[in-house]
Amino acid sequence: MRPPTAVQRRIIEAADPETGRLSGTETQLAGLVRARLAFRHPRPPHACFLTPAGHRVREEGVAPDPSPPPAPAPAPSAASGVFAARTGTETERPGTEGAARAREVRSAWEGLVELRRMTNTDGARDRPCGWERAHLVQAAALALEAAACSPAAPGAPGYRVEETPQPEAVAVREPTPEGLRACADALSRAGWQTSEHAERRTGGRYVLASPRRT
Repeated sequence: MRPPTAVQRRIIEAADPETGRLSGTETQLAGLVRARLAFRHPRPPHACFLTPAGHRVREEGVAPDPSPPPAPAPAPSAASGVFAARTGTETERPGTEGAARAREVRSAWEGLVELRRMTNTDGARDRPCGWERAHLVQAAALALEAAACSPAAPGAPGYRVEETPQPEAVAVREPTPEGLRACADALSRAGWQTSEHAERRTGGRYVLASPRRT
């Protein structure tokens, strides 16, 4: 494999420290993909991420460069037209339902598993990756949707995934004990650590979930 150029090294060095997401021109990113230092995510917006080989190049370290790094690309969001998992906190009824939504969820989950394989240094698919740790609510919601758990919607009960003050943790609430256990089981199978707790004021139960690192 040819060593990366100085420009490629700068782009690799400027990659997001958590997710390995890269920023640069289309030509620069395509060159990194051809060199097998990056891969392009199969779903829009087809962002590029470091492969294990790319991570190794970054870990070698390079001399600091006086030129500013490329500006980071925005994270995918529902507003950008990119798939967004349902957290159960949405205020409007979802636009896509049934089999069409199931296909979207399955495709997104398969893409996330591939992202795990390509960005976890050991290639593990059963353990969350940097993108998931940087997007906790969306990652947990996708794992739940992929396991056929039902999110809450206006007029319909279901799970709700919300941020917590605790680092790298989300709270999952579900109105029934059976539904809460199903959510905990789904997250555990997806590589998350889970524990059940009671609200101090109301006594209501919720699951605290964190992405497993080992």
